[in-house]
Amino acid sequence: MYRYLFKRVFDFTISLVSILVLLPFYLVISLLIKFDTKGSVFFRQNRLGKNGKVFRIFKFRTMVTNAESIGTGLFTDGNDTRITKVGAFLRKFSLDEVPQLINILKGDMSLIGPRPPVPYHPYEYNEYPEKYKVRFNYKPGITGWAQVHGRTNLTWPQRLELDCEYHNNFSLILDVKIVFLTIYKILKMEDVYPDDINVGKQHKN
Repeated sequence: MYRYLFKRVFDFTISLVSILVLLPFYLVISLLIKFDTKGSVFFRQNRLGKNGKVFRIFKFRTMVTNAESIGTGLFTDGNDTRITKVGAFLRKFSLDEVPQLINILKGDMSLIGPRPPVPYHPYEYNEYPEKYKVRFNYKPGITGWAQVHGRTNLTWPQRLELDCEYHNNFSLILDVKIVFLTIYKILKMEDVYPDDINVGKQHKN
């Protein structure tokens, strides 16, 4: 019942209320981004959602325009020169993720679930090993089990294993635990960038 009804009601309610409450905050960040560098306020990118459906994710733009076509592409670290001054601040406190409340309101995402990968990395949808496809049984989340266990410091195999753990242990209690662990991680500003870019080289998803 929680998975099929209450989770969606909770997601919709929280996202709608949050968007209304944070609207002035949205406007301030939007102005800061526009004053800092040229380009759109939002970063939009195709991601894989539930059952492999492609959707457009929203984030506040934290890098220069067309950053994916410059330098290391999807991969980044704390010294990446493509990251703007305002973008560095937003990433530090995970504020760039806030616009995903729009994705939750639309029904593309949930507050909690596996993070949505780009359609071509680490695999195309049909190329995922069968045991890992269970991660697509759920709507992707702003935060999730893998996010609170290392985030950018995890390799993709580690992330996928943790997504499987989430699938196998899915419950309201687990989601509540993830919420509190996420708050803890944000306050400590942990795992914003990989500690070792050669080992944990990942895109900030």
